[in-house]
Amino acid sequence: MNAAPLVVTLLLGEEAQRRFDRLRAAHFPAARNHLAAHVTLFHALPGERLAAVDADLAAAAARPPFDVEVTGVRFLGRGVAYALASAELDDLRAGLANAWADGLTPQDRQWHAPHVTVQNKVDPGIARALHAELAAAFVPGTVPARGLGLWRYLGGPWEPVAEHPFG
Repeated sequence: MNAAPLVVTLLLGEEAQRRFDRLRAAHFPAARNHLAAHVTLFHALPGERLAAVDADLAAAAARPPFDVEVTGVRFLGRGVAYALASAELDDLRAGLANAWADGLTPQDRQWHAPHVTVQNKVDPGIARALHAELAAAFVPGTVPARGLGLWRYLGGPWEPVAEHPFG
């Protein structure tokens, strides 16, 4: 059994995914950009629990799709992200966190602020400039959440394991 840590993400609708991917490709340092844009729900679940995590995600995805609000642009110090908000997402994540409480890392036990990072690991001045640019053009909206993704963390890149569509 592969004990590489597991990552759980919220999967976004195709149009929203393409938009965030374009922003990430334009602004994330190319040498460090190993991933598509993503909304991480859990960063490092125990890899030896793969079957149970996958089954829990399948059960959690047996619900209608929902929309997620894009509420603003966040300055991360050395990067920029789009802030997201959704009561449905908060409830879904809280239920999974409760089920997995004994296997959560300190990072995954923390309060969760969903977001899509489009820039990271750059000089703070570069991040401030992008934040100002994106914030000036920001228009709130919604994006569809289409399911849950399960990945193995491989020290940089992620290996896809499963997708669980809502509905």
